[in-house]
Amino acid sequence: VDVINLLQPSDQEMEFLVGITGKDFVLTAADTSAARSITVMKSTEDKSRDLNKHNIMLYSGESGDTVNFAEYIQRNVRLYGIRNGIELTPKAAATFTRKQLATIFLLIAGYDITTSKPHLYWIDYLGSSVEVPFAAHGYGSYYCMSILDRYHHPDITLDEAKVLVKKCIDELKSRFVINLLDFKIKVTDQDGIREITI
Repeated sequence: VDVINLLQPSDQEMEFLVGITGKDFVLTAADTSAARSITVMKSTEDKSRDLNKHNIMLYSGESGDTVNFAEYIQRNVRLYGIRNGIELTPKAAATFTRKQLATIFLLIAGYDITTSKPHLYWIDYLGSSVEVPFAAHGYGSYYCMSILDRYHHPDITLDEAKVLVKKCIDELKSRFVINLLDFKIKVTDQDGIREITI
């Protein structure tokens, strides 16, 4: 194995995903850069897929693989809903996805309408899955996990979560060597998934 290649960051580690649960919502954000090595090829990539009305999946990894995998999960979750007349809960979607996982880093965020609670699952390329109050993937997580740990609390409001995500993005823009140009930010709650700006 080439030692130099082991020391170089992989492309998915330069991408950034973040999720925050509040009392009655989950706020997620993903950078919009599509890069290969040191070259940004696109700055408007949507790294999320709406799985159903109340569940969203954020992903990072090899661009062709992740898009195909995300669409596969999205279509199978929707097919389950059509066949059974009920949409999967966030836990069921995370469990199904975990079984299908290859080498992709994911955040599954959703609002469980049966219990009226938000859920956020951190899933890695090994298939490890854990429900968490906040999460991040990629090298950007080294800068943001301490911010999330310091300012997140169980009853965080949507406005407070927006400020918290903004702090993370500002930290990346000021300290991270990779220039992540823009972010797509979505909120998931009892009304479904919608894109917002901060």
